[in-house]
Amino acid sequence: MSEFAPLHSLSPQVLQQRLSGPGLCLVISPFVMHIRSPIPVVARGLGSLYAEYLFSGPGPSVFADFHVAVLPRRRWYKPLSVFQMDGLQPFTPLALEEAFAFLEWGMNWCVTSHCHRLLTVHSAVLENHGHVVLLPAPPGSGKSTLCAALMLNGWRLLSDEMALLDVDTGRVLPFPRPVSLKNRSIDVIRRLDPSVVIGPVAHDTMKGTVAHLKVSSLSLEQARVSAPPAWIVFPKYEEGASLAVTERPKAQALVELASNSFNHHVHGRAGFEALSRVTDRSDCHDLRYGDLDQALRWFSELKPSLP
Repeated sequence: MSEFAPLHSLSPQVLQQRLSGPGLCLVISPFVMHIRSPIPVVARGLGSLYAEYLFSGPGPSVFADFHVAVLPRRRWYKPLSVFQMDGLQPFTPLALEEAFAFLEWGMNWCVTSHCHRLLTVHSAVLENHGHVVLLPAPPGSGKSTLCAALMLNGWRLLSDEMALLDVDTGRVLPFPRPVSLKNRSIDVIRRLDPSVVIGPVAHDTMKGTVAHLKVSSLSLEQARVSAPPAWIVFPKYEEGASLAVTERPKAQALVELASNSFNHHVHGRAGFEALSRVTDRSDCHDLRYGDLDQALRWFSELKPSLP
């Protein structure tokens, strides 16, 4: 099979069989991932969260950017899962129940470690009315919760984890995949929209309880539409805090953006200059919030300074 079709065209049983055998090639623009795994939770996660993505069987006419697998490792007291790329094992094995989350984390690593034609920055990325906001922030800052809430409020998700910046054009390319939610954020998003689709829940991971939120239809429909950055917002969640927004000096924003880049050093001067242009054309803010609704209202009123 070399024709591409939506993943939901496969029954759960056939999806499991394909993943357990030759695998399938999943189009996650701008990449194609060849995925194999006999672990049932991986098939459940892909089936529920990637149903609208296009896939094909592997074959000589289908080029895959990355060949990945999540495989079981049997032990008599507790089975584990192993992530592989091109047969190599870059990570310590995790619990079998974490296999789908392991696939998500592994695909992030594939792109940030090996895709150097684009400048990659650790940041959530969303678009509204043709303009992109970057949300670079460390773990525990509420970045993913805010990202998920913005997507559910009509913003187009480009990525929960990384900005893919074209060095020549300065535009950000979409890489829309499920949003990673942790611990209390899972229930926060469920309360915000009870109709959301959340995939398998992994408990007791190194990040606590982890689950992934399905990408909005809008984000998938425009998965090949790039857009220019207009804002860089550094979010910080503090329980009970009132909304506080302060302008961040562009020099400080540039330093922080560079520190969140995975590969600007690979691009040398061109990479640094690309980050400088992004910062110059963007309004830069620090955002402290304790109430998600207040933060969403602030984002709804954002207007870019530059056209």
